[in-house]
Amino acid sequence: MPIYNAPLPKVDAAETRRYAGLKSAVFDEEKIRQAADEAALLAAPRGIWQQYPYDSERHTVVAAPEFPIVGRSIEKHLQGCEAVIILAATVGESIEEAVTQHFNAGEYAYAVLLDAAATAAVEQVADAMEKTMRPAAARSGCTMRWRYSPGYGDWPLTEQPHLIRLSQAEEIGIHLTESLMLWPRKSITAIIGLAKKDIAAPKKPSPSGCAVCAKTDCLARRSLTGSVGSCPLEQEP
Repeated sequence: MPIYNAPLPKVDAAETRRYAGLKSAVFDEEKIRQAADEAALLAAPRGIWQQYPYDSERHTVVAAPEFPIVGRSIEKHLQGCEAVIILAATVGESIEEAVTQHFNAGEYAYAVLLDAAATAAVEQVADAMEKTMRPAAARSGCTMRWRYSPGYGDWPLTEQPHLIRLSQAEEIGIHLTESLMLWPRKSITAIIGLAKKDIAAPKKPSPSGCAVCAKTDCLARRSLTGSVGSCPLEQEP
């Protein structure tokens, strides 16, 4: 049960801008950096992951009980994988509380920026977790597919309870609300496929990140070229 709790020294200001929906808009860069810095101070990064065998013929995570994967996009993404890593990550509740405090104080624009910085922060935690996993995957002769979260493509959010159970996310304080949203809100669950290096990825590999999301009007949408990683916006209420 590997647990990740490395500090987050810095939050990406450019990603904060993007998640705030500002893109190329003219805005006070100092305020953006201030929100990123506050998020870094408030973040309590924690992550956890588990590895399981994967039956790609049956599209099933071999666990007790088993977890059948449902959805054409995720089945294709995991094609040829022999194992999967199921992860959960969070930056805790303090950032959420600070966002609420700023909003209640009438600092609406800054509250939005801090919320965006918190989203950028949890993405960075998940990215760092992947970096930690790669050496072990390489030693076993495997490559890692990019992480895929419920809400991507046709993989429904109703699969969240399985990811919470199999990642043992409750060990780091993540749980689900009655509406199947993650709490703390700035949290991520995802699955990563592991395939032998001599096993080719799908001939037409699924695009990553924003490219698989149907929300084409999303203010935080990346350019479809070079889009990577997970989208926590799909998991927020």
